[in-house]
Amino acid sequence: MLNFVLFGPPGAGKGTQSEKLIEKYQLIHISTGDLFRAHIKDQSALGQRVSELIANGKLVPDEITIAMLEEEVDKNPDAKGFIFDGFPRTVPQAEALDSFLERKGTSIAGVIALDVDQEELTKRIAQRQLETGRVDDQADKLQKRIEEYFSKTIHVLPYYEGQQKLSKVNGIGKIDDIFAELSAVIDQY
Repeated sequence: MLNFVLFGPPGAGKGTQSEKLIEKYQLIHISTGDLFRAHIKDQSALGQRVSELIANGKLVPDEITIAMLEEEVDKNPDAKGFIFDGFPRTVPQAEALDSFLERKGTSIAGVIALDVDQEELTKRIAQRQLETGRVDDQADKLQKRIEEYFSKTIHVLPYYEGQQKLSKVNGIGKIDDIFAELSAVIDQY
């Protein structure tokens, strides 16, 4: 199974690039943000809790996120692999993901970090907010998410670097050029 983590701050292009990678490699995309939004839309008990946390710019507790990920992986027993987008965000989450995948007889093949500076992120998310109206893209919530990424989430990268699984790709440029760089990384596996 070919499993990757696509890593980067909000607005780095993870969703855009994931769509292209899914098509090329026939991988299943698991975005914690999409899972959270689906639960919120369904107004499940979990969705209500997630909505409250996201509205306050907080991370969803690990046990909730991991349970949702396991549920999604279990729904796709014949998958060629998965792209994890938006997870893990902490070293304990990375360790939990490794343990979960090990129990399934697989592992993370690689982690690809999209590097995008804060100025570009702000422009991209402002545009996305205009186009989609995503609640989590509002300026105050966005700033919390970006700060959360640069103060906490980025510390996951050394965890994977220590496993020699980390690759960095410049996330600024033409979408197809970035995709070509991502594909070159994946093709090494």
